[in-house]
Amino acid sequence: MITLNIFLLPTETLDLGIILLVLTFSLFLGFILAIIYAWTHRLEGFDRSFCVTMMMLPIIVSVIIMLVANNIARAFSLAGVFTLIRFRSTLQDTRDITFVFAAVAIGLITGLGYTGYAVVVTVFIGFVMLVINVSGLDRESEQRAKLKIVIPESLNYPHAFDSIFSSYLISYRLSRVKSTDFGTTFELHYFVKIKKDVNHKKFIDELRVKNGNLNISLTSSYVKQVTE
Repeated sequence: MITLNIFLLPTETLDLGIILLVLTFSLFLGFILAIIYAWTHRLEGFDRSFCVTMMMLPIIVSVIIMLVANNIARAFSLAGVFTLIRFRSTLQDTRDITFVFAAVAIGLITGLGYTGYAVVVTVFIGFVMLVINVSGLDRESEQRAKLKIVIPESLNYPHAFDSIFSSYLISYRLSRVKSTDFGTTFELHYFVKIKKDVNHKKFIDELRVKNGNLNISLTSSYVKQVTE
């Protein structure tokens, strides 16, 4: 049985030296997590403030855990305080949720004094995220995109764009139809797979001729063409 008791810090009683060690470990592991986050998001860019969050979150969580310790009254008091907090920002990438939970887990482990296990967890999560990124499992195919076309109410949309789609797309599926502007226009939402080496501007120009030059957007991780 593998144990890492040599890295166990007694956090049951608050001691300045122990607290500083826990905070240092939390900061160090949060920094590693932030570096991994930045590297895995290097192609599409990343929010630097989120990297700061990755570094600070383990520290904050570990402090909370040390304050609570085995005191149930403190635990309920802190729980009541956190119910008053409302977070207004939303995560643009669902992968970021993984890093948030990883930072919280690291803070929990270091706050309990299991710094050795926190290192193992950080290395393991980081390794998995790096493997996923290198293998490309976290990236969408360049050929897959979302297409939104605004059309006038007079246009019979079920087969209006079939000839254009057959020239530029491998496959397409109508996912949603929404009426806008008090029913004078409709929004058609498609999931499409684009043929290789397609000229996106030419594709959109042909759609504009058909829909009366209303709004069209074609978006994916690698393709972003918007025309109004």
